[in-house]
Amino acid sequence: MRFSRLAPLAAGVTAATLALIPATASAGQQRTTTAPHAVAAATTADYYAAAQGKTGAALKSALHGIIKNQSTVTYDGVWNALKVTDQDPANPNNVILVYSGRSQAKNTNGGNPNDWNREHVWAKSHGDFGTATGPGTDLHHLRPEDVTVNSTRGNKDFDMGGSPVAEAPGSYTDSDSFEPRDAVKGDVARMLLYMAVRYDGGDGFPDLEPNDKVNNGTAPAIGRISVLKQWNQMDPPDAFEQRRNQVIFDTYQHNRNPFIDHPEWVNSIW
Repeated sequence: MRFSRLAPLAAGVTAATLALIPATASAGQQRTTTAPHAVAAATTADYYAAAQGKTGAALKSALHGIIKNQSTVTYDGVWNALKVTDQDPANPNNVILVYSGRSQAKNTNGGNPNDWNREHVWAKSHGDFGTATGPGTDLHHLRPEDVTVNSTRGNKDFDMGGSPVAEAPGSYTDSDSFEPRDAVKGDVARMLLYMAVRYDGGDGFPDLEPNDKVNNGTAPAIGRISVLKQWNQMDPPDAFEQRRNQVIFDTYQHNRNPFIDHPEWVNSIW
């Protein structure tokens, strides 16, 4: 078992904060919040108005009611969307690979070794939704990743420990779990918990829920929630993650990941 050396950080992007996203921030590397892509506090406050003052199951239900109102993209459309949502702020010709942290040319997407492909952070076999439009194409949990690293992660749950992952410095894996690099631990947690709120079984898709175990197989569950809560605390939303949330809202799905805007809501629900 390997324990992170990062000290917990206060997580708090609230509706009272003006979230400003710098064009020069690198994924998981810069924590500043000044730059050209602004999300006005009033805008996010209005978006989440129905959730204000709620906790627990009532908060989860209210957030589901908000974020289920969205547009969708096709699985083929995901390729071009990721070239925008995950663009390297320092190089507009590249994307940032989520686990590897590598900046790689946008035009190297595909299925060959050293290409990048579409990583389902909530593994599509966990609930067996495949690439169906909906959870299978939801940009809030789809990220670019090296083909080999994507295969190494497979459909494993998330936990701490294991052996180093080649081509993904700072990531670890064992037979039943995957640990991403420190700079995106919170990103992973918030993506998974978005999926658990967005897909509740009421729209023809499985009811996705986190639990506190690994080896979930094809069950519509992913673990471990105790670890995900720690990761949300220790790695609060950074400029890259905030910009990504805004681009998905503005350009593609027109819904938001509430845990990027309000990371404190993770503990309010779980």
